[in-house]
Amino acid sequence: MDGVVKRHGSFTALHGLDLSIAPGEFFALLGPSGSGKTTTLRILAGLEEVDEGRVLLDEVDVTHKEPGERDVAMVFQSYALYPHMTVGENIAFPLKMVGTPAAEIAAGVRDAAARVDIGHLLARRPGQLSGGQQQRCALARAIVRKPRLFLLDEPLSNLDAKLRIETRAELRKLQRSLGVTTVYVTHDQEEAMTVADRMAVFMEGRIVQIGTPKEIFLAPASVTVAAFIGTPPMNLLAAHLEDGQVVVQGASLPVSGYPGERRAVTLGVRPGDLQITEQGIAARVEFIEDLGDNVIVNLEVQGQRVKARRDRVPALAEGQVVHLAFDPAAAHLFDAGSGARLPASEDNGRRQPIATEIGKQERDL
Repeated sequence: MDGVVKRHGSFTALHGLDLSIAPGEFFALLGPSGSGKTTTLRILAGLEEVDEGRVLLDEVDVTHKEPGERDVAMVFQSYALYPHMTVGENIAFPLKMVGTPAAEIAAGVRDAAARVDIGHLLARRPGQLSGGQQQRCALARAIVRKPRLFLLDEPLSNLDAKLRIETRAELRKLQRSLGVTTVYVTHDQEEAMTVADRMAVFMEGRIVQIGTPKEIFLAPASVTVAAFIGTPPMNLLAAHLEDGQVVVQGASLPVSGYPGERRAVTLGVRPGDLQITEQGIAARVEFIEDLGDNVIVNLEVQGQRVKARRDRVPALAEGQVVHLAFDPAAAHLFDAGSGARLPASEDNGRRQPIATEIGKQERDL
């Protein structure tokens, strides 16, 4: 996508998007509702026209080509299955539309259904299927004609939590086996981080950061990205940087990589990197969430909620005043005005301890 702009009347949905996706890549478009993710996907599919810019597939300009001319398959959030057709007929429909011989259609349907484990459901109609089975039927219909680009618009949003986790792992495996370039839209950052090779974070019609899930987690480009990525997301506190020390609510704590700087900043610390200590930032315990394999301690720092992740229930009482600290390498600093990340002199290696949290998330999932 080269300088793509999309307007709806006076509202600009996309502000000059530049995006390049590699062949065979599983690429996620991640962002909150209304940020432009689905509009971008529909432009790739040819379902929306651009007001400015170009769309190229395999270096061929397809900006003004119809959807049927792009060799693209899309799975919609609602699945969009034909209720009067059987599962087999739904899967076969794209091949029938292009005049594929009957014998090839039958073989293609069997293969596609087997890949998503619904070969035993070919005679049923969509109304007789569970949500997960309908989603698999929609996937099979998309892959049956072997498209060069596979577009998925929040395909797991209608599934329950357990099935969603299971299905996203299967989606990743399916994409790997097909080797097809895949663009996946989601507002769920855990989904994006577990399935994507790379991802683009959308905010208000703009791409604010592109990278691997680990790159974006370890080094968010702005306060908005930091507040969106992570479960729970990063804690953000107003602070002041003073020559290698960050001052928060009167407490001064060391940070790595900012010698000699003095400026107003926003301090970011992941919940897993916050330590409950005897000295540091004063905080009051609000309540404790026991999640079984870990605990989230909700604290209040001068009117702002802060979360700390612990492996076990700490000996704390609601209303108790404690203090918070962190490893100097675990601090993220952002400009107080623009919200942009402040580059540190040791930014390439200093934040590796934070990798323990993303590793834990991967193990949990």
